Order: sequence, then C-alpha cells, then structure tokens
Amino acid sequence: MKRLIYIFLSLIAILAIGVIFCNRAVIKTAEDKMYDDVSVIPYNRVGVLLGTSPKGRSGDPNVFYIRRVEACVALYQAGKIDRILVSGDNSRTTYDEPTCIKEDLIVAGVPDSVIYLDYAGFRTYDSMVRAKEVFGLSSFTIISQPFHNERALYIAIMKGLDVVAFNAPDVQVRHWQIRMTVREWLARTNAVLDIYTDKQPHFLGEAVEIE
Repeated sequence: MKRLIYIFLSLIAILAIGVIFCNRAVIKTAEDKMYDDVSVIPYNRVGVLLGTSPKGRSGDPNVFYIRRVEACVALYQAGKIDRILVSGDNSRTTYDEPTCIKEDLIVAGVPDSVIYLDYAGFRTYDSMVRAKEVFGLSSFTIISQPFHNERALYIAIMKGLDVVAFNAPDVQVRHWQIRMTVREWLARTNAVLDIYTDKQPHFLGEAVEIE
C-alpha cells in the first residue's frame, strides 16, 4: 500500500513540475512581445482578434469579449493595423463567434471590407496555425487579454511567426479567478505538447488571401 502511495505522489510531483515548466516556457517566450499602450505598439498590416463567447455563463454580456472588441477598434483607429482577422468558434449552427464579433466591429465604425473571418479557430492553437497556413500570414498582431496573449504568442513564435500582442484590459473576477488560473496553466501545458507533437488543427482547407 505504501508503495502505491509513493508511486501516486511521485506521479503527481512529476505532473506538477511539468505544468510549472510549461507555464514558465510560455511566459519566457512571450517576454517583451506584449503591449498595453496603443501609441507604442509596432504596426502590423493584420491584427488577429481571438474570439470568445459574447455571453458569460450567467447569460450576461461577457466583459472579456467587450474589451477585446474595444481593443481591436482602438488599434484600427490608431492606424496600427489595416486588416482584421477574427478567429473564433463556429462549430455549431447556433454558435458563431466570428460573425458576432464582426457585427460589433462594424457597429463600432470598422469597415466591413477590412474584416476577414476564420470560422475554424476552435482553439488558440488552431487560430495561430491557420493564420499561417490558411491566411498566409507571417507576421501579425494578436489581440486578447494578457494571459491569453502569452499562450498565443508562444504558439505563434514556436511556429516561426513574427508576432506581437496588444493587451485588452484584463478582468478580475474573484469568485472564479483560481479556476481560471488552473485552466490556463493546463491550457499552456497542452499548448507545449501540441508544439512538440506538431499537432494539426481540426481543419485547414483552401488558402484565403487577405488583400
């Protein structure tokens, strides 16, 4: 019995060390690549806006979503991007992140003609790989919250892309902050594994030119 407990605790320790290592690798790779100030972020022709649900679990508007859209609009209006690629989940007929985001960007004054949609950005990994393989991008600006940008930057840089990220304001929600942190650490571990196993996105498809 003691031997089994020892083996179990050893496995837990190894897993914990692996998660810590992966988190550190993501943070280190993203260093000096994230910007909070629209006036100092470098220009990129295309900004990749990472999708999220417009509504929270309670059905109320998702503040993460609102702030990402606002950050994207600010970049465009400041002339720091000329085109926008919205990458999000459209895996169900009743759920369409890219189209919803596009509609809100247009309401905010962004021309329809500069917005492109990636309906198969089911995961951050898929969004970064598809930006390269489907939309032909070698450099771009990622737009999301800081914790998400770090992971997206890691994936993109490890895929050989020249990227920076613009931080939408973070959201501090105490009652689920711990759960979100644990979820993000596990997502980062999964991202590292995806990179080292050269995982393919759910879908690739025909090339799309961003004019």
